[in-house]
Amino acid sequence: MHDLLNVILLGIIEGITEFLPISSTGHLLIAESFGLGARSDLFNVGIQAGAILAITLIYWKRIWELLTQWQEPANRAYLLKLLVAFLITCVLGLVVTHYGFKLPETVTPIAWALLIGGFWILGAEAIAAKQVDRREVTWRVAILVGLAQMVAGIFPGTSRSGATIFTAMLAGTSNRPAATEFSFLVGIPTMYAATGYELLKVLKSGGTAHEDWGALIVGFVVSLVVAFVAVKWLLGYIRTHRFTWFALYRIALGAALLLLMPAGA
Repeated sequence: MHDLLNVILLGIIEGITEFLPISSTGHLLIAESFGLGARSDLFNVGIQAGAILAITLIYWKRIWELLTQWQEPANRAYLLKLLVAFLITCVLGLVVTHYGFKLPETVTPIAWALLIGGFWILGAEAIAAKQVDRREVTWRVAILVGLAQMVAGIFPGTSRSGATIFTAMLAGTSNRPAATEFSFLVGIPTMYAATGYELLKVLKSGGTAHEDWGALIVGFVVSLVVAFVAVKWLLGYIRTHRFTWFALYRIALGAALLLLMPAGA
């Protein structure tokens, strides 16, 4: 029963943090470090898949529109920009993976990423507020969002959604909901690809032999439901609010971790 509660809590944490700009990787690591217990790579992949399915369900009408009405110039251009951002992330991500360039997933670098990311969000919001409201996603935005996704993958704790949303806002898509939509839509194929890649590695290494499938299923379902609710709430929230409270939360959490955790943790 105790382990089941831990699984549910991890699913809740993943569901809330995957698409909010506060870093799911950072929060899962912190939760595991403070008593919820380390989980298998397959479990982590599984609960992430639940969150990705949630965002796919939320945007299924928009995805269907883009795919079935791609002949329309606006839809075709948007699809191409999504594809370019995705391919940039994939190609550079494979290069980075090949050379093994990634910070360790330990609390200290994640704390710094949370702290720096919080100030980044505050700065980005301040600059975007001075721009003319623009919903258009330009090619510059698409390219820079692709690069931002790769950077988020290298630096655990950065937050993929935070990096891409605010990169889009600074690069020209100053309208917050429009920047968020592009970030989430490009994140769908990116995260499916990353999840598939991690799953393949787990399968090849024989990591499924001793997996607790019951816990994985529970974590997947909890993550799916919670992510669906969290993203629905976020999409309504950002229509009338800035991301300021998320930035302050990141700064406070990052600073607390740096003060409380022992050196080298």
